[in-house]
Amino acid sequence: MTRRLLSSILGAVAAAPAQVRPEHPEAREDPKLPDGTSQKEAILKADFAQSLKDADALIKMAEDLKIDLEKNDRHVLSLATLKKLDEIDKMTKRIRGRLKRF
Repeated sequence: MTRRLLSSILGAVAAAPAQVRPEHPEAREDPKLPDGTSQKEAILKADFAQSLKDADALIKMAEDLKIDLEKNDRHVLSLATLKKLDEIDKMTKRIRGRLKRF
């Protein structure tokens, strides 16, 4: 039954017409900043710089996490350690989102 369901879903996806949005002629042009540089390039450059800063912060948080885990000789984590894990997760998602944007 699972194979039949999977094959019918794949068949429906393959048979569905691809939706292609007509591109607006002005959308192809890359807007320029007042100094003449490309807006897209400036955004990419700023995102790259921010990703480097976030990566440094991520390394620091991971090192702090390792120290916390080494201090705990039990199999129980403190709330502070769990919060650090959440912050690490949020930071990696922000970096990934920035890198996937363009």
